[in-house]
Amino acid sequence: MKPYIEMTNEELHEEFKVMDREYKKFQAMDLNLNMSRGKPCREQLDLSMGMMDALSSDADLSCEDGTDCRNYGVLDGIHEVKVLMGDMMENNPDNIIIYGNSSLNIMYDTVSRAMTHGIMGNTPWCKLDKVKFLCPVPGYDRHFGITEYFGIEMIPVPMTPTGPDMDLVESLVSSDSAIKGIWCVPKYSNPQGYTYSDETVRRFARLKPAATDFRIFWDNAYTIHHLYDDRQDHLIEILAECKRAGNPDLVYKFASTSKITFPGSGISALATSLNNLEDIRRQLVHQTIGHDKVNQLRHVRFFGDISKMVEHMRKHADILRPKFEAVEEIFEKNLGGLGIADWTKPAGGYFISFDGLPGTAKRIVDKARKAGVILTGAGATWPYGRDPQDSNIRIAPSYPPIDDLKLAAELFTICVRYISIKKILENRAEEA
Repeated sequence: MKPYIEMTNEELHEEFKVMDREYKKFQAMDLNLNMSRGKPCREQLDLSMGMMDALSSDADLSCEDGTDCRNYGVLDGIHEVKVLMGDMMENNPDNIIIYGNSSLNIMYDTVSRAMTHGIMGNTPWCKLDKVKFLCPVPGYDRHFGITEYFGIEMIPVPMTPTGPDMDLVESLVSSDSAIKGIWCVPKYSNPQGYTYSDETVRRFARLKPAATDFRIFWDNAYTIHHLYDDRQDHLIEILAECKRAGNPDLVYKFASTSKITFPGSGISALATSLNNLEDIRRQLVHQTIGHDKVNQLRHVRFFGDISKMVEHMRKHADILRPKFEAVEEIFEKNLGGLGIADWTKPAGGYFISFDGLPGTAKRIVDKARKAGVILTGAGATWPYGRDPQDSNIRIAPSYPPIDDLKLAAELFTICVRYISIKKILENRAEEA
């Protein structure tokens, strides 16, 4: 089929009738499918059920150094889990603090601490006239939710296949002392699945911020979340690059086991410089007596070491890979060559980024919802939920069973074609 833009109005009207009939068939199925978040499916959660047997009532809950994990103590995490998370994050255990079940909570705490008490002796952000954050777009809605909650002005920065537009990042960061941070998902980014190039990481490490309390919020959520053994993206380690560049305090690096073991019952970690760690511990001692050491020990006993964790992730990939490939195949079959859409084909992570014609994303999402498929809200991948092109939609293939996923992908492509035809005809009518 030729591109829609090359069709006559008569041809488009005929195509619209076909799409309308197909859409009504899906409506009659009374579907109830949710693809709005990147949740692991039941089969993925089953992979970690052995964790429930890793500790028992007669188990020795002492660490190698004699720490009793049932009791108070150890503010920043037991040594064994620092080693495990350090191997996953490619960082020295001495540069890591272990937290609770969510890296999102660490990021919130980090912004909150900067607001109320400042960073390393700098003025608390709440006492400044203006605080700004750079936000690569499309990006992660929960990141944007944190900065919006604190009233921080968010500045969109375009993403490319090699990472954020670094010319723009460097220009903004070096010229505006009100810019205090940037959100980054550097590996298999949310939602595109892009991985920052070596050059991008090195340029981040060599930033010359106007603000001495500027920090890179490096959310390496998908560090070992590959879909393929034979084509894995590689990301160079940011803390080491910052140290080489003479900027050791420039970055906060976050990770968790949320999509490795049980989301909501995993462990999370922050890696950063010793200066930053000292600054954080001064607050942490007033906030908590330490996070769940029994759960930390459970993770260590279940995995043993990083090699077992990597093998565990291969099992995740075996479940996820067919789902991603099914969506990509259906998109190509139904939308390829029509000139109305583009989408990414990631080698890891949890999402596919879809771009339709400008002015169609909200209508596509709404059309799918009316036929029983819930997608991430259009605009969610932009600060304040405002996509200026109204074109980007985040596709989350992980949760539905694969047969349901195929149905949802088929319906989605019908909605895309249906709405795209209407948009093209509307544009032509306005131009006439």
